[in-house]
Amino acid sequence: MRQESGNFRVMLVEDNDSFRRSLAGLLISRFPSIFLGEASDGAEAIEKVETFLPNLIFMDIKLPGQNGLELTKTIKALHPDIHVVMLTSYDSPEYRDAARASGAYGFLSKGSSTAEDIQELVEKLCEKYAA
Repeated sequence: MRQESGNFRVMLVEDNDSFRRSLAGLLISRFPSIFLGEASDGAEAIEKVETFLPNLIFMDIKLPGQNGLELTKTIKALHPDIHVVMLTSYDSPEYRDAARASGAYGFLSKGSSTAEDIQELVEKLCEKYAA
């Protein structure tokens, strides 16, 4: 891990508390110096984005209220530099296309993505922000 991750802010937008805690635990164990924020729905996410200003958001597609695709469009319109990675249990070409169309940087399947996939993605973005 690179020292530069200390200035890197990651936000988890996920309504499943268990999955959100697991992902948070993984990120903190692999990147102990990142700043981590969490939200469980779209309204909370919009509010926290404005104060936390994350570099990266892991966004669930299915959320109470506003879905993750709509939320990504809103966030990208307000903060085009924030990278959003969609997380979903529904790994289909239609969802991947919709994620791209919403402005998402990437797409990860909850069922098939590994801890290494997540670590590589975060490392890549940490390096980009450190440059």
